[in-house]
Amino acid sequence: MSGRPPGAKSVDQLLEEARSRITRVTPEDAVSRMADGAVLVDIRPQSQREADGEVPGALVVERNHLEWRFDPESDARLPQATGYDVDVVVLCQEGYTSSLAADALRSLGLTRAGDVVGGHRAWVAAGLPTTGGPAT
Repeated sequence: MSGRPPGAKSVDQLLEEARSRITRVTPEDAVSRMADGAVLVDIRPQSQREADGEVPGALVVERNHLEWRFDPESDARLPQATGYDVDVVVLCQEGYTSSLAADALRSLGLTRAGDVVGGHRAWVAAGLPTTGGPAT
């Protein structure tokens, strides 16, 4: 089959739609939200966290488990999934996957879910604290 099937969207369209429904924040804004009680969730795979470092205080929930861990009605939910009003800020490597993931949480009813613009790379570039990763 050549060409896009009817109704199919490009990944750029999916990303644009997701971002229109969530709040995106700078790394500095994420720190501020964490100070106010938000949960920063690092969805990067272990290999990226090992290679590039981790954010102190971030809750690690790899992408393939995210919805089950944050759905307030899921038997697999985390203690941080206290309800639909929990403030969740999702972090990935560059700020793409996190947008899609935050929108999935929004679809579950977590209306305050958002993500970090630029992801972990922007976090590091902003000079915010990390542990592990390459020596600087």
